[in-house]
Amino acid sequence: MVCFRLFPVPGSGLVLVCLVLGAVQSYALELNLTDSEKATCLYAKWQMNFTVRYETTNKTYKTVTISDRGTVTYNGSICGDDQNGPKIAVQFGPGFSWTANFTKAASTYSIDSISFSYNTGDNTTFPDAEDKGILTADELLAIKIPLNDLFRCNSLSTLEKNDVVQHYWDVLVQAFVQNGTVSTNEFLCDKDKTSTVAPTVHTTVPSPTTAPIPKEKPEAGTYSVNNGNDTCLLATMGLQLNITQDKVASVININPNTTHSTGSCRSHTALLRLHSSTIKYLDFVFAVKNENRFYLKEVNISMYLVNGSVFSIANNNLSYWDAPLGSSYMCNKEQTVSVSGAFQINTFDLRVQPFNVTQGKYSTAQECSLDDDTILIPIIVGAGLSGLIIVIVIAYVIGRRKSYAGYQTL
Repeated sequence: MVCFRLFPVPGSGLVLVCLVLGAVQSYALELNLTDSEKATCLYAKWQMNFTVRYETTNKTYKTVTISDRGTVTYNGSICGDDQNGPKIAVQFGPGFSWTANFTKAASTYSIDSISFSYNTGDNTTFPDAEDKGILTADELLAIKIPLNDLFRCNSLSTLEKNDVVQHYWDVLVQAFVQNGTVSTNEFLCDKDKTSTVAPTVHTTVPSPTTAPIPKEKPEAGTYSVNNGNDTCLLATMGLQLNITQDKVASVININPNTTHSTGSCRSHTALLRLHSSTIKYLDFVFAVKNENRFYLKEVNISMYLVNGSVFSIANNNLSYWDAPLGSSYMCNKEQTVSVSGAFQINTFDLRVQPFNVTQGKYSTAQECSLDDDTILIPIIVGAGLSGLIIVIVIAYVIGRRKSYAGYQTL
């Protein structure tokens, strides 16, 4: 947690801001804003990313996804007073900012509007941009929430205007906090009300200590990530999720026909994010090591289970799918990625290339050891030669003994 003082707010003295930044791998943001009495006046925790389409100097269009925000500051966030409502202000990266404004009525408060500003003059994020400068996308929301209720929306919400698409999920927010205590009463967004109400189905799922769950091979799907008009990441795989919760195990096959992909590509990291009506996000994060190889470094998941609960796991210390840069990694046979004791992913017909994709096609593949049957040939030949050498040595020793036995001492 990091705390610092901001500018004075009329009638309330200095405002103390305490920031709790969530795990970098899930890009979570968290803000606990306190007044001069050190009482919480506004609380928010959320995740977001942005997709921006822009024109290049050669009159083509590129699309970039902004998700890795790097260093984040909250300058300008205020509790509000009689003249100004509460506001969350976030600054990140070279020239990016985001604000959310709140208003209050007799018995409700509203998330009134949000605004996202980006800098096309940043050549790293917007290479070859035709128009350079600060652009802003404003959205009016007017989401009304009962006073003293905490607003929750775990579902993915999308706002699209002109060339900007904004994505929000895992949202918790309460403005006008009463008596410095965040409320335990939750007001759910419409999507959460729909997705968390599951029909009553009585099924028996065997625990890990009972007979294994029969597994049907999942259908392989093809996913990609674009950087402008170019494909920068390719993945083909059948995915099977193994989840254990409260000693109850379940196996879930991902349907590629209802699963969508987004992500981002950078020089040393690449993100493939899958999402569907039940999977809020399933992240595969790749990294470059030793400047000449790539590997799967991180997996994050947040999804709804059939009982309406949310299952979330993250691990940023993995080491799977290692291959040289400029090639793809392939493993047709079943392979297991162990994310945690409670979560594993079985992959089938896997092929992935997160870097150096050329003309939207896979490069030469490095096969996993499970697929490489040719390794059996040298093993068999080596075993045969070893056996032959042993036979020759034994025959030689026996022959020598017989020759010595033919001579007698005089």
